[in-house]
Amino acid sequence: MFDIGASEFLLIVIVAIVVIGPKELPMALRTAGRWIAKMRRVSGHFRTGIETMIREAELEEMEREWRKQNEEIMKAHPPVPVDTPAIAGPSAAGAEPAPLPAQVPAADTERAAEPQLPLPPP
Repeated sequence: MFDIGASEFLLIVIVAIVVIGPKELPMALRTAGRWIAKMRRVSGHFRTGIETMIREAELEEMEREWRKQNEEIMKAHPPVPVDTPAIAGPSAAGAEPAPLPAQVPAADTERAAEPQLPLPPP
């Protein structure tokens, strides 16, 4: 992190012993260790806060992209109106065609007459 070599570290230790004194050096090192630990905790909280903000911004951007893509898909494939009969797709050989609305049994007429509401926008 700071790229302190062996000779530089030895010089720092000698200066600390001379300035602080050998009796109070352990107390000074403990205090320095506590300060360093506190600085690491604060920087860790700061880093996680920044990462959370970045993650939330990325999620918002992805949601905007998804909404845009959803709108494009909905414009390209509009919903089929309820009052027009569905177009039957290609049927398999020998399969009966789908019944027309006039051929719907009486029990199913109530369900067929119910209006279908469009989906709410996201």
